[in-house]
Amino acid sequence: MDYLIRYRKEILILTGLVTLYFLLRLPNLTLQPIFADEAIYIRWAQVMKAEPTLRFLPLSDGKTPLFMWAMIPFLKFVQDPLLAGRLLSVISGFFTLTGVFFLSKKVFNIRSAFWASLLYVITPYTVFFDRMALVDSMLAGFTVWVVFFAVWLINSLRLDIAMILGYLLGGAVLTKTPGMLNLFLLPLTIIGFKNKGGSHNLVRLLILWGVAIVIALVMYNFLRLGPNFQMLSSRNGDYLFSPLELIGRPLDPFIPHFHDIADWFPKLLTWPILLSILMGIIYYLYGLWQQSFRGSLLLGGVVLLWALIPLLLNMAFLRTFTARYLLSSIPLLLIIAGFGVTKLLPRLAYIKRFPVVLMLVVLLPLPVYFNYLLLTSPEKAPLPKEERKGYFEDWTAGYGFSDIAKFLIEKSKTKKVVLGTEGFFGTLPDGIQIYLDKSNIQIVGSRATISAEIRNATKDNLTYFLGNKRNLEGSVDNVVLTAEYPKFKPLDNSPQDFVVLYQVLP
Repeated sequence: MDYLIRYRKEILILTGLVTLYFLLRLPNLTLQPIFADEAIYIRWAQVMKAEPTLRFLPLSDGKTPLFMWAMIPFLKFVQDPLLAGRLLSVISGFFTLTGVFFLSKKVFNIRSAFWASLLYVITPYTVFFDRMALVDSMLAGFTVWVVFFAVWLINSLRLDIAMILGYLLGGAVLTKTPGMLNLFLLPLTIIGFKNKGGSHNLVRLLILWGVAIVIALVMYNFLRLGPNFQMLSSRNGDYLFSPLELIGRPLDPFIPHFHDIADWFPKLLTWPILLSILMGIIYYLYGLWQQSFRGSLLLGGVVLLWALIPLLLNMAFLRTFTARYLLSSIPLLLIIAGFGVTKLLPRLAYIKRFPVVLMLVVLLPLPVYFNYLLLTSPEKAPLPKEERKGYFEDWTAGYGFSDIAKFLIEKSKTKKVVLGTEGFFGTLPDGIQIYLDKSNIQIVGSRATISAEIRNATKDNLTYFLGNKRNLEGSVDNVVLTAEYPKFKPLDNSPQDFVVLYQVLP
């Protein structure tokens, strides 16, 4: 009780932050249409849950399986598979939030931790992706906690901390192969190492790093128990440019990706939070020049470099560049932003009597309004063009699958149903298959047309075809439109697409 009374103010603030976090993540969690990668991950998790011998199924596409493993318990207790997958991301985001608080407190102070946590809770960038069944939220959580234990290790040189760090490094790698970057960034923490014991302590630190890295690599090599382990490396060429490919054009794709970031950050972070990050970097560099608050300064440099180096590497080498690939850097940048806010508040005290209130008035309105739109009317949210296109307008977005599945299951009670889909992998058929997992409905993949196999199925079965109207126009005949679900209308006035369900006639 004495502890609760002594720290009642801090406990109330933390309770408020946690409550606000879930208020911005849980409502209308399935309002946003299912995305292609979400459909794939959820379908994999369903198959892995049903068949233990396929627990390494994601390796077949060059993906690591930890996110899908973690989803299996959610699928056991949550009926809607999309909701189950997205709940896992909400929990992963909360894992990240706790890491942001404790890392910011360790590197700077508790005031910075409160501000950094608030920024993580309200930033549309994190709200958007914490509400999607994608691996990136889990990777961001592991990354923040890796930095926390890496910083703790250089100050304590304890074996137990090194072991926990190793498990976190392994978890990051098992979540997504870019998590391997954390192993290469681990030596960055040397800039915050206070070598009071001479070479003896430095050798001890190197040994503890070795312990952590060995644990992580052993965890990664567990994947050799499954088939297709070689796909993890062979698929790299699909996502990354090799240095040899960039000879003679070192700024391509860096410059185009820089333009992408210039579009993403002001919208997904919002200008007040982006300026807070810049302010934190400026105060950090000023402190570096002044050589003041030296302890937190050096550790702050670890956080900043751990955020910027992966971001720059992604800009320099990624073939496909999307905002979610940078998500692991965002919580670390928000920690720097929280530090910037705490350094700015004393200056505001000269202007206003209540600087904290003024700061909240500046920071909150834009992100809160953005988040309100995400939770209620996502078509009105000011998303970047490519994000809106990929998640809401294009073939990668699936609408109405739950209702379509209920309709088909009802029809299958009277006669066997065969469903053809436009596509073999991704939004279709995986997006509809996750809802038909336990039905006896046969699903047949096809191109953007009705194949002969699907036509032949009409002889003895009720046969339907599910696809995207824009892709199917002019390529299907002898069908009856059963249902259609509009996608978001493109802002560039190009034709609006629909998810369409046709009954195929004999």
